[in-house]
Amino acid sequence: MKLLSNEALVETYVKAVDLNLERDFIDLLFQEIKRRKLNVTGRKHANLHLTS
Repeated sequence: MKLLSNEALVETYVKAVDLNLERDFIDLLFQEIKRRKLNVTGRKHANLHLTS
């Protein structure tokens, strides 16, 4: 995960949600986004995990 750029990580997360991929995969991506303290505000899927 550490080799993935911040931009690629967020893009991958958004695409995974769009494609309705495995929830575990989406959760893994989101955990890395949180670990890196990235801001996904304003993105179409930003609230997917923030409310759960």
